[in-house]
Amino acid sequence: MSAEPAARTSIPRSDPRATAAPMAESVRGLVSPPDVCMRVLELVRSDTASAEDIGRVIATDPALTARLLRIVNSPLYGLRSRVETVSRAIAVLGGNELSSLVVAVSAVASFGRIPSALVNMDTFWRHGVFCGLIARALGRRARVLHPERLFVAGLLHDIGSLVLYHQVPDTMGKLLVEAAGHEQRLYELELATFGYGHADVGGLLLECWSLPEALHDAVASHHCPEQARVAPLEARIVHVAEKLANHSGIGGYCEAPVEEPLPGPQDWEALGLTVDDADVEELMGMAGIEFADLVSLLAVKR
Repeated sequence: MSAEPAARTSIPRSDPRATAAPMAESVRGLVSPPDVCMRVLELVRSDTASAEDIGRVIATDPALTARLLRIVNSPLYGLRSRVETVSRAIAVLGGNELSSLVVAVSAVASFGRIPSALVNMDTFWRHGVFCGLIARALGRRARVLHPERLFVAGLLHDIGSLVLYHQVPDTMGKLLVEAAGHEQRLYELELATFGYGHADVGGLLLECWSLPEALHDAVASHHCPEQARVAPLEARIVHVAEKLANHSGIGGYCEAPVEEPLPGPQDWEALGLTVDDADVEELMGMAGIEFADLVSLLAVKR
């Protein structure tokens, strides 16, 4: 794979709180996080909650419990012995990893309630899963604290697009045609048309979920990581992960892949890596293996 310089967004972003907030607010009723998800996040942040406390909360949602245990016992984690309870899963994986899975499972269900005739939802979620897996792997190589949260950032990086497709379908339909399958170009067209883009809307929605500031800032800034307020490294990781996902045969943004620039030297430098350090071929291969296991467990069709 040859690397080309990353495209820069020359169109300025308006203050998303002033411009994109009404768009995010318009669908809050459709994408409100489940109570169990919010309670789990509160407990994980607590200094006093035990694995049993968190497990009891998750157990109040049998469907969530079953899906979490299927994921934990899948080849994605490669555990030597079967995990039968959520509290045991927390002991093995840690509270941060399990809370990331809770958010991921809850988000796929919640954001799946936003209907759109403009997007193939299977392709949308495959792209998110693949991007999330690459982001988590890059986070580990860049020695980011709690890299599992980058899976959530990658998985949900484009959720703002679902809002725009749903709320302004005619305008977005025209922009999609003009972008001709180029994701960065679509974002620039959104900025020129609305004064904000899907990334800004997505960041605001995750903020409404009370997720950590670094996570919603990474989503809001993944197309322009140099403008990230508190999480420039995380935003750059999702930016790079998305570029790599778009070059995969299974995790691309469009059903018909288009040629977009690969991460350039400045992208790798911002991560404290080189393309050799990252070993892109190995990274993409491992993400592909993990993808095959995870995509069906998150109820995303293959």
